[in-house]
Amino acid sequence: MNLELSLIETRIIGCLIEKEKTTPDQYPLSLNALTNACNQKSNRDPVMNLSEGEVQQTVDELVKKHLVSSAGGASSRVTKYRHRFANTEFSQYQFNDREMGIVCVLFLRGPQTPGELRGRTNRLCEFNDIQQVEDTLEQLSTREDGPFVVKLPREPGRRESRYAHLFSGEVDISQLPTASEPVTRAEDTNRLDTLEQRVNQLEVELAQLKELLS
Repeated sequence: MNLELSLIETRIIGCLIEKEKTTPDQYPLSLNALTNACNQKSNRDPVMNLSEGEVQQTVDELVKKHLVSSAGGASSRVTKYRHRFANTEFSQYQFNDREMGIVCVLFLRGPQTPGELRGRTNRLCEFNDIQQVEDTLEQLSTREDGPFVVKLPREPGRRESRYAHLFSGEVDISQLPTASEPVTRAEDTNRLDTLEQRVNQLEVELAQLKELLS
């Protein structure tokens, strides 16, 4: 995969995918509507404050890359935009509903766990359980025309590993915090033995001090 999108580019494409599915009567989007979608306070990470000029400049670049097209006709005074990122006759990529839902949420909210993806894709597609999410992630990570997602090392305090999309290039995993390795039973036993030895030594020293004081 030779595509490498910027954060603003993935935000714009993600918004167009989302609105096509969730508000089809308002799709394609005008520049104003697209800017508002990019700057939403909910369902976005990071939250952005893009100007219409910034969005227009990025949309123009996406048009050159054939990932967005204008949809304004001769009778329309407002130019509107639709994505050509996937699932059109002109698209390089073809995804089923679940794959598209996951890619969209990763574009809009960054790396996610399977549990988070299941909850946050509910307006875009349907997953009956976490296993279906994990199966779809596996498909996206092993497709011949991909991979499109990567599993990240588990972070401290998290029970699940997160997944990131690869449409912005490889993820530098070395810069991510990782959870410490689980303590084995042998290591746990050794630690208890050491603590017992220290307690015993302290008890001996305490007894000696009491004897000196008496």
